[in-house]
Amino acid sequence: MNAVAQVFAGIAVLVHLLAFAWEVLLFERPGVHHGIFRIPSENLPATRLWSFNVGFYNLFLAAGPVLGLVLLHTGSTAAGRVLVLYTCGFMALAGIVLGVSDQLALSRPRGSGRGGALAQTLPPLAALIASAF
Repeated sequence: MNAVAQVFAGIAVLVHLLAFAWEVLLFERPGVHHGIFRIPSENLPATRLWSFNVGFYNLFLAAGPVLGLVLLHTGSTAAGRVLVLYTCGFMALAGIVLGVSDQLALSRPRGSGRGGALAQTLPPLAALIASAF
């Protein structure tokens, strides 16, 4: 796995760690739940379980490329490569689903989640494409 693919996998990790921080550690701050996720403060109790669960989902996703990169650099090249590619594929597909849900306006006005969908999709997709070269 080349260096460019590894860098994009690392960026994908950072995106998912940021999402974890927002959804688990900082969600109750108005700048996060209202400013980023567009959730009114009065809906905070009803959405807290969702944010906590999704936040840990993002943390676990971030762990995949990290472990894969560690394996890649400690002699388990094949296992590391497979883990990075599988997890990046999962991240990219989840980002596409996020984009589709945004287009369907499932929880917010259409288009308001486009940035998050792109942030979740593009780095792991770039890692997958770069790994082919």
